[in-house]
Amino acid sequence: MGQSPALGRWLFWFVVAAVVLLLLWLLNDILLPFVVGMVVAYFLDPVVVRLERARLSRTMATSVVTIVAVLAAVGIVMAILPPLFGQIQSLITSAPEYIVKAMGRIQPLIEPLRNRLGLDPPSVHDLQAEATQWAGKGLAFAGGLVGAVAERGVAIINLLGLLFITPVVTFYLLRDWEKVMAAIDGTLPLDHADTIRKLTRESNEAIAGYMRGQALVCLALGSFYGIGLTLVGLQFGLVIGLIAGAISFIPFVGTLVGAVMALGMALAQFPPDWMGVVKVAAVFLLGQTLEGNFLSPKLVGDRVGLHPVWIMFALLAGGSLFGFTGVLIAVPVAAVLGVIVRHFLARYRESDLYRGSANG
Repeated sequence: MGQSPALGRWLFWFVVAAVVLLLLWLLNDILLPFVVGMVVAYFLDPVVVRLERARLSRTMATSVVTIVAVLAAVGIVMAILPPLFGQIQSLITSAPEYIVKAMGRIQPLIEPLRNRLGLDPPSVHDLQAEATQWAGKGLAFAGGLVGAVAERGVAIINLLGLLFITPVVTFYLLRDWEKVMAAIDGTLPLDHADTIRKLTRESNEAIAGYMRGQALVCLALGSFYGIGLTLVGLQFGLVIGLIAGAISFIPFVGTLVGAVMALGMALAQFPPDWMGVVKVAAVFLLGQTLEGNFLSPKLVGDRVGLHPVWIMFALLAGGSLFGFTGVLIAVPVAAVLGVIVRHFLARYRESDLYRGSANG
């Protein structure tokens, strides 16, 4: 009995998907510069298109945008990294002391509950020893992780790739973006080309709306938290604010992590002047209000069409499978899968399998 054409097509696309996933897994260690270049080119393509409309050639527009983007990135890195590294180093060195101070402020607040449960209060020496132990374990784990990555040469390759390969990839992708899209369009199976183009347009709208909007949200929140915490006098406010903003692309996690770090630092630094703790809490309350009522609705909205829990799952799954490269592509892949799933659900609800033969 011969194989049906439909089964053959499904088998073909299954093999293609399997080969792509296998290549991603095998080449994961060197993909980061190319993925970053693709992401940057995707972000900057609308700017190149606008310059083309101003009667610049594609090559000239791409050159201008690439040079400006590289200079801006270098300027931002040179302005932020020195004070940021200084704060990170001081934070790591002082972490045990601040943990002990924060626990000392919290301990009187939970003393009634401890007495009811019959638990003995820990001594300051015990708190300091435990904090030092956990800080040492954290540093040892981070050092071991960095060492293991460096031994494989991945860190050096990715660093050199980001510095030298990413701008080149970005330039050529921007210059040839329309040609690449036309070449891909020319390979689509004719029977399903219109459907694939429709799904591609919907996926592009979802990805562009979410990624560009979420990038602006992260930038705005990182700037707001970093400047706000610094202005209220919180030590290491810049690094805590930037961390909170950088991970705000994970729903609710950025604000939660930043608030816990900032309030813990405030408890160690400000009391008996509790107004400083209130100011730190007010910064995050105002930031969350700004994000929930203005930034996310205006810049992101519901364009991606994915539940926050599914976004968190996609980010964790992408990071687990492909590291930082997987985190970069997690939301776009999840958005495309969401569009495809909604398409097939709509087809299913129109079929006899859902409606039943009696309703056909």
